[in-house]
Amino acid sequence: MAPFAITVRVYYEDTDAGGVVYYANYLKYMERARTEWLRSLGFDQSALTRDDGIVFAVRAASLEFLKPARFDDEIGVSVNVAELGRASINFAQSITRAATVLCEGTVRVACLDAVKFAPRPIPDRVYATLNGG
Repeated sequence: MAPFAITVRVYYEDTDAGGVVYYANYLKYMERARTEWLRSLGFDQSALTRDDGIVFAVRAASLEFLKPARFDDEIGVSVNVAELGRASINFAQSITRAATVLCEGTVRVACLDAVKFAPRPIPDRVYATLNGG
């Protein structure tokens, strides 16, 4: 599956006292990009919860902060499926400004039953799309 990316503007509220993006906000940017990636494939997370009884939840995340993003920067946030399992997805994600990588990391997302929060297989129609079918 081809990489996907969105553009995000850094707002003043995203920065810390030093004028750089607060580290936790990089995770928020990555979450937004994964949500938009899923939406671009035709899947709305609210509908998946309502119709399929599933939610996607972050199971693990590992980030490396290389350079700071600052107020008013326009940054790119990419999503790339590194590994697709029946009940989880491993993503490789990066945040860039122009050609400079600011942050990169891996995020493991689990498919869970929306009520029990127990692991569930990704619905077949979603899995088929993610698997290139």
